[in-house]
Amino acid sequence: MQDIIQQVAQLLLGSIPTALLFLVLVISYEFLVQKPLTAVLARRRGLTLGAMEDARKAIEQSEAKAAEYAERLRQARADAFKVREQRMKQWIAERDAAVETARKSAGEKVRQATAAIEEEAAAARRTILASVADLASRAVRAVMPAAAGGSR
Repeated sequence: MQDIIQQVAQLLLGSIPTALLFLVLVISYEFLVQKPLTAVLARRRGLTLGAMEDARKAIEQSEAKAAEYAERLRQARADAFKVREQRMKQWIAERDAAVETARKSAGEKVRQATAAIEEEAAAARRTILASVADLASRAVRAVMPAAAGGSR
């Protein structure tokens, strides 16, 4: 057992330079590779997260603008519809006024024509009544013999 302990002690003594070299290597790795690599990765992560955050903000802004444009478009359509409705009402009112004017004009022409016809009828009646006596005497003369005052 003494031999084993001695061999282990010799192995331990022989491994001290290797252990020291390993410690120097680990410490130099920490300072030369690990810390710069960690810093670069942290900076890259920060830039990536920042870029993602910027992209998220840009997306939110574009969605807000799209919503604003959609609202503007809806408002413009509503305004156009209101203008169209007003024009339609105006055109209908103008048409109704024109129809009413035409109706009044036609009514007036009908009244004038009726009055003219009635006047002509009255004149014809007067003419007929004026010539009734003459026609009656002619008819009597035509039918009655000459003795009764006829012309035959």
